[in-house]
Amino acid sequence: MIWCRFLRDDAVSYGVVEDGRIKEVSGSPFGTWNYSGRTFAVADVTLDVPVVPGNFYAIGSNYASHVEERGKVRGTGAKYYDVPRVGYRANSALLPTGQNIVKPQGSGEQFQYEGELVAVIGKKARRVSPEEAWSCIFGWTIGNDVTERDWQKNDPTNLRGKNCDTFKPMGPWIVTGIHPKDMRTQVVLNGKKLHDFATGNMLFDAGAVISAISQTNTLHPGDVVWLGTDELPVNIKPGDRLDITISGIGTLSNAVVAE
Repeated sequence: MIWCRFLRDDAVSYGVVEDGRIKEVSGSPFGTWNYSGRTFAVADVTLDVPVVPGNFYAIGSNYASHVEERGKVRGTGAKYYDVPRVGYRANSALLPTGQNIVKPQGSGEQFQYEGELVAVIGKKARRVSPEEAWSCIFGWTIGNDVTERDWQKNDPTNLRGKNCDTFKPMGPWIVTGIHPKDMRTQVVLNGKKLHDFATGNMLFDAGAVISAISQTNTLHPGDVVWLGTDELPVNIKPGDRLDITISGIGTLSNAVVAE
């Protein structure tokens, strides 16, 4: 099933996407819901972020080649971690597909994307095992973890480096009933494919990450967990367009503009 949030007539609703049309629902996929009886063509509505999470987690250093390439750039060598490196992100940075990533005034040239698989939590998870954690996943969407690297290096909280307005595109929708082992992630910049990797080839899979978080922080329906990226991103600038596609889900598309 494909779930979306969409804007029409100044109201935001959830809907189920089928054959290019959205069947509007009352309620939400994380509680009780019913079809409203109204349907719209996807092209006739504005897609919003597919969920506004109560809690927004993100993991770094989760693909081997990404760790190795970062180590080369820093001159430190690859540094692998024994447990997932989990951070927290701001809802105020969320951005739907189709809207513009804004490069802030004063930001540097090392302004980069990270195409990521996002797990959307479907039921409460507290102190679950990695095996149990899989049953807590409602579905999957796509994230772009936009980062200003100079700010990231000099700001230990990541407030500016990763949480500025528009730095977290997410969408276009949530897909249920699929598994990362069957997915590939592609990143296309201005029509040129830059990255193509096996999405499920993670150092810590979704079950391990969710389990680790749940040992200290209760996850709730609608929370999201971003699962990291592979390969090394390049700089982006105003005028660029990014298309991040994960097989089985769809494509998250955003242009870059200057503030």
